[in-house]
Amino acid sequence: MRVHHYRSAKTGPRRSARTGGATPTGDGSATDRVDLYAEVTARIIGELEAGRVPWVQPWGRDGVPAPGMPRNALTARCYSVINVLTLWSAVIEHGFASQAWLTFKQAIAAGGTVRKSERGTTVVYADSFVPDGEKARAVDTGKAAKAVPFLKRFTVFNVAQCEGLRPGLAPEPVALAEREIVPVAEAVIAASGVGFQVGGDKAFYTPSRDIVQVPPQPAFHDQINFYRTVLHELTHATGHPSRLDRKLVTAFGTKDYAHEEMVAEMGSAFLCAALGIVPTVRHADYIASWLDVLRAVLSEDAAVRGTGAARGRAIFRAASAASKAADWLLARHAEAQADRLAVAA
Repeated sequence: MRVHHYRSAKTGPRRSARTGGATPTGDGSATDRVDLYAEVTARIIGELEAGRVPWVQPWGRDGVPAPGMPRNALTARCYSVINVLTLWSAVIEHGFASQAWLTFKQAIAAGGTVRKSERGTTVVYADSFVPDGEKARAVDTGKAAKAVPFLKRFTVFNVAQCEGLRPGLAPEPVALAEREIVPVAEAVIAASGVGFQVGGDKAFYTPSRDIVQVPPQPAFHDQINFYRTVLHELTHATGHPSRLDRKLVTAFGTKDYAHEEMVAEMGSAFLCAALGIVPTVRHADYIASWLDVLRAVLSEDAAVRGTGAARGRAIFRAASAASKAADWLLARHAEAQADRLAVAA
């Protein structure tokens, strides 16, 4: 079955600058995770219902920064997964001219401070740990130890909310001129190793043949939509068993199908941002199916709240899968570039 595609947040709970932002909040318990999943899911639903797609923003115009991934201004490390959507939404909502962020303590370390009365944006950190009791049980039984997941909240501030910062912190990316976009996108396609062919009147990825097909460029009103669509289909292709092994063979109209389309749309947006290409929604009619999935998950959250279960994570799973897909493709691109430089040397 084809996984096909045709045609080319608001901020979370915030704290004042006086409370800082370097210390995580939330107890990391199952109940806290359910609450956080539900909170973020409800926020994304609100964005979609208002006709705004959180992973597509009007980058590069009307004072909005150029396309790019949100990053920590001190370490230059990019944020990932659901934090990308949260911070992008915050930039648009508040009109920040930067994609760079700092905790309260990092702003001080960078020689400045957060201005009084400024309020931060909540991001999350997910990880797991193995309790000492579980380690002992594993030793006694010879079975693998089970890790316990945790989710913590942090508060960060855009550099536009700070003053006195030393110059040169994580400079803003510059949007690629349209004439430069083509070779960059072509390089990503070639480095992916995914079968690629141009033809027909539909764009799709066929898992059984491991091939992406897109219509020729003249079929697209804007040439760049050809590449945006290719990045969408390449994100699907990362789910092949030989790569990231996601569930791809799903029936149109099912929750699994809508979920994979969310992954591909976000993955394409993340790739566009990383490459300096302004992302767009190429399949707006999927918004209704995404809403159906997210509303259903939010209802499940309400049903299991207080039971220790934490199932309301559809948007988290989609964002995580999209981040992994984008990282996989960008890593292959970087490797290919390094190989070319090594040969040239």
